[in-house]
Amino acid sequence: MTSPASLSPVQAASRLDEFTVIDVRGPGEYASGHVPGAYNVPLDRVAEALPALKSAAARNSLLVVCASGVRSTRAAEILADADIASTTLSGGTSAWVSAGHELDRPAGAKAVWPLERQVRLAAGSLVVAGLLVGRRFPAARWLSAGIGSGLVFSAVSDTCGMAAALSKLPHNRAPQTAPELNETLEALQS
Repeated sequence: MTSPASLSPVQAASRLDEFTVIDVRGPGEYASGHVPGAYNVPLDRVAEALPALKSAAARNSLLVVCASGVRSTRAAEILADADIASTTLSGGTSAWVSAGHELDRPAGAKAVWPLERQVRLAAGSLVVAGLLVGRRFPAARWLSAGIGSGLVFSAVSDTCGMAAALSKLPHNRAPQTAPELNETLEALQS
């Protein structure tokens, strides 16, 4: 499989009106700031959103966005498997902000760390805890070994169970004022 087409933030910003922007981050991340005009379709819901995304792609090209480019690349692959063309934003919203572009933030939305950063904090904390507790209870070192093994598996498989688990936490869920996925899908089809 070939890599999906991608645009730099500068290229995407100059052509933003040509795209329907799909942000595949979790609702909490999306609410903390997203590319202007982006619709939130979390990566784990892309498969069920395919009919709406196909409809939107018939009107405008799709630009798929996440925090760093990893999830948007995976979403673009899912779309390609369904014969839906899309382009990804290189470096995601992190690169967008670094290039000097603004993010839209709903009023009252709290900033949430990107999921990748949350994974690094959780994994690092668990490894350190396993090592520290392991000084007194040697079996606790297995926690560090398990987390390390999980990180290796995550890198090899390009999936992350810890990210999936963290995305279910309350602060990573959509605020009450955010549109539900069904509303987003209706908007994409109209």
